[in-house]
Amino acid sequence: MQIFYSNNVTDGKAGFSNDESGHCVRVLRMRRGDAISFTDGKGNLYEGLITEDNPSAMVAAVSSVSKTEERPYRLHVAISPVKNDDRLEWFTEKAVEMGIDEITPLICSRTEKKRIRKERLEGLIVSAMKQSVKCYLPRLNEPESFNGFISTERPGKKLIACCDPGVERVKITAAFNPGDEVTILIGPEGDFTPEEVSMAARKGFIPVHLGPSRLRTETAGFAACCSVYLANL
Repeated sequence: MQIFYSNNVTDGKAGFSNDESGHCVRVLRMRRGDAISFTDGKGNLYEGLITEDNPSAMVAAVSSVSKTEERPYRLHVAISPVKNDDRLEWFTEKAVEMGIDEITPLICSRTEKKRIRKERLEGLIVSAMKQSVKCYLPRLNEPESFNGFISTERPGKKLIACCDPGVERVKITAAFNPGDEVTILIGPEGDFTPEEVSMAARKGFIPVHLGPSRLRTETAGFAACCSVYLANL
């Protein structure tokens, strides 16, 4: 099943972005009267017919709409950007495929790169949502400082993944239950500082580990997503 994305569904019609329109009309050669499936990223799956096959501004009429089932859990990963943009992009794509609700770039003491290519990442999120046939569009937040992030009240279980063997940690799957809302912090190359781990613990974050291997930042983020996903099967 191939689905498209529209954030402009009103009065029984859906307008599509230049990218979505071009892919549908130019690449797939779909034309007026062709059937199309699409989502608004809010859990709705639409069936419709193309009424305007403009390759830069396609329009479809809604034939039917159904609400897709939500996952039994909610996951927010706050992850430090890394120097190589490709690695954060890889994490973002795979996290969306696996199942995530929110991503926050986390600026830590040892974070080497404090800016992200947000437009590029948002495009990857849309593509990964469609590729994995999901109808909920994850949210990408602006970069936030470590101190600011941990000082904000958050529901559910709060975890911080760290490598320091001197810190008392539990395995990630022992720190939450299926169905929980989970927020997990993933640090930069070189890990969180001991001060950051202590600060987070005082704010209610549980130190966790992801196994005996030392993982790159993006791998640790993906491993965390997998752990929550598999625990909820």
